[in-house]
Amino acid sequence: MDATNPLGDFLRARREQTRPEDVGLGPGVGLRRVPGLRREEVAMLAGISADYYLRLEQGRERHPSVQVLDALAGVLRLDPEATAYMIGLSRARSRRAARSAAERVPASILHLLRQLSMPAFVQNRYLDILASNPMARALSPNLAPGANRLRAVFLDEAERELFRDWRQAMQSVVGQMRADSGGATDDPRLTALVGELSLKSDCFRQLWARHEVRRREGIVSRLHHPEVGDLDLYCDKLAVAGADGQLLVIYHAEPGTESARSLALLGSIAASSADDVPDSLRPGDPARGLTEGRA
Repeated sequence: MDATNPLGDFLRARREQTRPEDVGLGPGVGLRRVPGLRREEVAMLAGISADYYLRLEQGRERHPSVQVLDALAGVLRLDPEATAYMIGLSRARSRRAARSAAERVPASILHLLRQLSMPAFVQNRYLDILASNPMARALSPNLAPGANRLRAVFLDEAERELFRDWRQAMQSVVGQMRADSGGATDDPRLTALVGELSLKSDCFRQLWARHEVRRREGIVSRLHHPEVGDLDLYCDKLAVAGADGQLLVIYHAEPGTESARSLALLGSIAASSADDVPDSLRPGDPARGLTEGRA
């Protein structure tokens, strides 16, 4: 991932996705050589000079005021999440090396995972799985600790088959990754992951280049499990207090639906393998029935 001009790259990608009719402009004179707005149109609508906007896209101006960014957000029709992401791209960041300490899931969250009778797991900002319960692993082997959700959905054909609307699910997960990054495009772990997937997956490279930012909570995931069939599951993500960037992700079905019955059947499958606990998790361990990884 090129982190040398993140704000300019973001503005260019979003400008190309904004149609003239979206902002009340007609087709204009002559043929358009760009799929979306022209630079001078963005500048005019935002109330800034065309030269200043050009400097923003080229990376010659990297720290515009919040007022300018708010004006650009309005022109480019950005939602609050995308606006916050754009503002984050323009802010200076610490150059200190990131801590390399392993991420630990709080013991209270491990207790909670044990108690939940629905698929649940903890992921970090890079979508690494840090801990999961048997129901999550019964839903997908790629929800086991040590797996990475981005690698799984883009590089594992079996994981793709889990999603009935795979393309839409991939747009969502890539947008979530951008939202969770908070604009920290110079993060070395994020850069390495994006670089790896850009080389290995054309689909990922195209979606990442769109610079879409999404944090969609409470969405319905339309899945197809090889043993229990179709599942329409709510997917809720809850921030883990005191653990920077960790999210508790829970899949659950609406009571009384066919998906709820199928999820109960999946619970029976998970229970049949509940005795397969790593040696490191002793019978008295609060995480019994769980596995936990290290990032």
